[in-house]
Amino acid sequence: MQLPQWLARFNRHVTNPIQRLWAGWAPTMGILTHVGRRSGAQYRTPLTVFPTRDGIAVLLTYGPDRDWLKNLTAAGGGTMRRYGRSFPVTDPRVVSKAEAAPAVTGWMRPLFAVLPFEQAVLLRRG
Repeated sequence: MQLPQWLARFNRHVTNPIQRLWAGWAPTMGILTHVGRRSGAQYRTPLTVFPTRDGIAVLLTYGPDRDWLKNLTAAGGGTMRRYGRSFPVTDPRVVSKAEAAPAVTGWMRPLFAVLPFEQAVLLRRG
């Protein structure tokens, strides 16, 4: 399953600015800081993140054609803010949800398993 593109556009302009106020502190969320591959501008994207043994996983709710993912891939990484602390993330890899699932740890593991999305990005703590 993939959410519709109109919802992605709505979230980019309406929901994301509001979520940036708390996403770096909320237990299920993080803020990914990345640099635009063409503009060089810095962006902050709130995401639902799942802890893994060596970093984090992000389900691709709108599919792999996302600017934040393209920027992260072009730069080789970025910075994730979770629980009020920032850390570098590197080595973005798009994988199937089934491939990412065994790496997910903690109390969010059952949630990861039941969400209806097909792909995920694995990011390694840098």
